[in-house]
Amino acid sequence: MLRWRFARMGLVVAASSLFCAPCRADEVADPARPAAISTEEVPKLPARIFARLEQYQNMRSAQFFGWAPDGRGMLIGTRFGNSPQLHRVNKPGGRREQITFFEEPAQGRFIPHAKDNAVLVSMSAGGSENYQVYLLDRSGYRSRLLTDGTSRNELGPVSRDGSRMIVHSNRRNGRDTDLYLADCRQPDSMQLLLETKNEFWVAQDWSPDGKRVLVVREVSINESYPGIVDVASKTLTRLPLPAGGKAAIGQMAFAPDGKTAYVTTDAEGEFLELMSLDLETKKYRPLAHDLHWDVTNLEVEPTTGAVAFALNADGASELYLLEGQQRRRLEIPLGILGHLEFSPDGKQLGFSLSRPDAPADAYSLNLDDGRVTRWTFSETGGINPASFVKPERVQFASFDGREIPAYVFRPLNASPHHPVPVLVSIHGGPESQYRPDFAPLVQYYVNELHLAMVYPNVRGSAGYGKTYLQLDNGPKREDSVKDIGALLDWIGTRKDLDASRVGVIGGSYGGFMVLSSLVHYSDRLRAGIDIVGIANFITFLEQTSPYRQDLRRVEYGDERDPKMRSFFEQINPAAHAEKIGTALLIVHGKNDPRVPFSEAEQIARKVRATGRPVWTLYASNEGHGFQKKDNRDYLAAVQTVFLEQNLIGDGKKSKP
Repeated sequence: MLRWRFARMGLVVAASSLFCAPCRADEVADPARPAAISTEEVPKLPARIFARLEQYQNMRSAQFFGWAPDGRGMLIGTRFGNSPQLHRVNKPGGRREQITFFEEPAQGRFIPHAKDNAVLVSMSAGGSENYQVYLLDRSGYRSRLLTDGTSRNELGPVSRDGSRMIVHSNRRNGRDTDLYLADCRQPDSMQLLLETKNEFWVAQDWSPDGKRVLVVREVSINESYPGIVDVASKTLTRLPLPAGGKAAIGQMAFAPDGKTAYVTTDAEGEFLELMSLDLETKKYRPLAHDLHWDVTNLEVEPTTGAVAFALNADGASELYLLEGQQRRRLEIPLGILGHLEFSPDGKQLGFSLSRPDAPADAYSLNLDDGRVTRWTFSETGGINPASFVKPERVQFASFDGREIPAYVFRPLNASPHHPVPVLVSIHGGPESQYRPDFAPLVQYYVNELHLAMVYPNVRGSAGYGKTYLQLDNGPKREDSVKDIGALLDWIGTRKDLDASRVGVIGGSYGGFMVLSSLVHYSDRLRAGIDIVGIANFITFLEQTSPYRQDLRRVEYGDERDPKMRSFFEQINPAAHAEKIGTALLIVHGKNDPRVPFSEAEQIARKVRATGRPVWTLYASNEGHGFQKKDNRDYLAAVQTVFLEQNLIGDGKKSKP
């Protein structure tokens, strides 16, 4: 089912050596810098950086978005210009026919049973995440805005007959996200289906007859509740959880008879497992209780009732098919599976798959013989794919004896006689997980800069059970930072890694982790890169977009509570800026609706006030992360020079 919910010991380099770069990049003519980007203290970038990065930046990938209604071909997302657009591929290995040509990144899906192959497109402007839904009329060669163009409107499930869709919109008051019914082809057709009233509900699936919609109320990643909405009467019926109390619901989908729902939940164990729910008796039945990993994908064939689902098994995807009482594992290449969907004739499964040493591509699997067919062959910028490095999974003991999982990419020249510098990358969320998929910039760092990349899944990460997920909640927030301290200890034991040259990088909540690590471990770190990071939980929670505040307060705590506010004041990196004694690069999109741009301005100002140099890179046409290729390319070059000067080259200035 497609859900459109589009979330580092060593000497500190002396300040004088860091100040050798020009103080204001705005005073330096740098033709490589895109017009939307402004910088401070970033030097003019050497031409050689762009020359070598170019091949890595021209690698492509392909994301499977669904089958064409006539069964002839797929809809995929890939990039040939400045941002990813929608393409149709009519046969395995066939050409990618581009069908959207927007400046902004586009995602979408075919309208079911549409004889004209019409497509629903989801897109926002400038990283604002105020998504709008468009109809791409391929017979009339035009696109038409279906939503209001101003509020946030996320595309939800589409009815089986392709006539109606659910749109999640905050148009009523800008804060609450309500559920609306809308015609898939008519503008201004939205009708209120469920007014959320300070609750956050997400539509999951339409019943086969189009009369009901399965919904989930999300409180936090640990707590959610199922429900069902009658479309005609617009009434919500709350459904029970398997064992009462609190539990998480991942996905829900109707069986073909409309009397049963398939649900993934952790109500009876540590992981999101697959269950069936009798909608009349309200009784649950476990269907894969022996599989001790989270179910990440769920898809039901609308005619036969076959259920396809995937597991996140220690980071890699496993794919299964359930037919009646019979379950079989379907063999797929090692990697991470994306969107999953049955073909219109029910004989194939389509999906995208990313491997750590190969870009994501679109595939299909024949259910009769298990044959896997690759549909797209993404380019690797002319670089030999055999040179791409695979990571090693490791574990290290933290302060309380708990084993923390991590992945390590090592350069080929790393050895006890040649220890290499290390860049620790911390994921965001915090309710997320690093899984070893393909990233061109990682391969560049490892192969060209000879950096070791370490990706820890600190406590609070998803994928390792709900107990592990909750280990950083509330007053335990800095326990995850202590995991980074333990990782630095582990790096010190590895003879092929240089513990005197370690840096940290992270985005969003990972940006907070970077800043907090610099506060606590500046004597053991050389550099930090904070990308759209949280510097102050109080100002973050007060200023994040209103539709996000309640969900974030459940995870982090409520800044309006005096006790919680006092705790935030103790742990906020912005309150301890004088302890940051390393080089710092801050990156942010000015339109970020999640972590306000003021978080970047705040920490940059406070660290500079201590006399420390801070490189800043801001984009006026981006939000929570950079999506446009020209901005991403420039950012990669800036990061490279920053790492050369402050991590790899012992603080020596990079020569043009």
